[in-house]
Amino acid sequence: MLPMWNRFKTGRAGVPMVRLLIIADDFTGALDTGVQFAARGAKTRVVTDPAYDFSRAEPEIQVLVLDAETRHLSPEAAYKAVFRAVEDALAAGFTHIYKKTDSALRGNIGAELSAALNAAKAERLAFLPALPGMNRITRGGVHFIDGVPVADSVFGKDPFEPVTASSIPEIIAAQTDVPVTLHSLRETAAEHRPGIQVYDSETEQDLTQTARMLGKEGLKLSAGCAGFAAALAELLELKGVPPERPSLVPSLFVTCGSVNPVTLRQMEEAERAGFPHVHLTPVQKLEPSWLETADCAAVVSSWLETARRERRFILDVNDPPGRDDTAVYAKEQGLTTADLRVRISGQLGRLGRRLLDGGLDATLLCTGGDTLLALTRAVGTAELRPVCELDTGAVLTDFMYMEKTYHIISKSGGFGEPGLFVRLARSLGAGEQEEDTEC
Repeated sequence: MLPMWNRFKTGRAGVPMVRLLIIADDFTGALDTGVQFAARGAKTRVVTDPAYDFSRAEPEIQVLVLDAETRHLSPEAAYKAVFRAVEDALAAGFTHIYKKTDSALRGNIGAELSAALNAAKAERLAFLPALPGMNRITRGGVHFIDGVPVADSVFGKDPFEPVTASSIPEIIAAQTDVPVTLHSLRETAAEHRPGIQVYDSETEQDLTQTARMLGKEGLKLSAGCAGFAAALAELLELKGVPPERPSLVPSLFVTCGSVNPVTLRQMEEAERAGFPHVHLTPVQKLEPSWLETADCAAVVSSWLETARRERRFILDVNDPPGRDDTAVYAKEQGLTTADLRVRISGQLGRLGRRLLDGGLDATLLCTGGDTLLALTRAVGTAELRPVCELDTGAVLTDFMYMEKTYHIISKSGGFGEPGLFVRLARSLGAGEQEEDTEC
């Protein structure tokens, strides 16, 4: 049987067809991939409804990014979600599918790639998981983070979703029996083998060369992270008038929902540079009833005053160094690791809305996909418009709440140099010395 897109070559009469669907497994991943197209001027939208009706996509949208929220699902549930999205999108007239995967290979890699392949009724899927700009490369079918096999990196110690293997075929085979073929950098032509095709890449040029070798037909079904998405955007000529950086509030308010050591170092560096840094107590980050107390009202008021005065602020879910208050509280309350993840992100989202309702006037910075999604749900928005990258992996996005436009910078927990928060604050004019950061 022909792949589904060969049976749907034209959209509704007289209406430009949405060309590309990107399916991400978490929110920050959806944004850092979608922005690769938005920054080139392609009409791009990010939606957060896993049951999104693709036939209702605005006709002028060239790139639609779906946050399918499959990172923490079972492999079976993740398979079903991706299969449904691919099948429905192709039936609605999409011409290309890109399965966005985590650049550290967390989540349901094998289940999701096989779901995309099966739903499209295709023979092959090209998979390029490297992100050279963040020193995440693929060599000999093994994935490396900063020169270390991914299972031996900080991502192998992730408390929620540790990566236990570094061999990409091994990671895929843990969830599917779809055959995997490895392709080295020395290859000059795409081989016609069935299944998932894994391509080595160590530089951005490697990604671009592989994209050109595959061609537009070979890229109708592909997968990878934000790195290969940039090459895809170039080859598919998805572009328009590049966006201008909007005027941003000269104040940076950081909401940290990540436990990644990379983000911890960024907060340490920011605190040394003078950022006020508040660690939420277990009750503050785990108990929804606390939000209705007089104590909460007083604390939020003090945070807002500090943020107004200092123009820099960090609200952090991590315990202070050397403390394990949250683990002790969780044990006393019988909370699992999964309970902690869900409760903390939800509480941070509600706190974010409380701060906005209280008059917070700042450019927001949110670390961690769960935290960002919880905030958008708390303020009742299901669609965001990525604007540009202010730094590698730091994506500027806007959303509406109470008829006001807010700008938020999203960042995956494992992205960025130690001085990232300080640089961003200075670029806003919220630090000791203003710098010019352009889109």
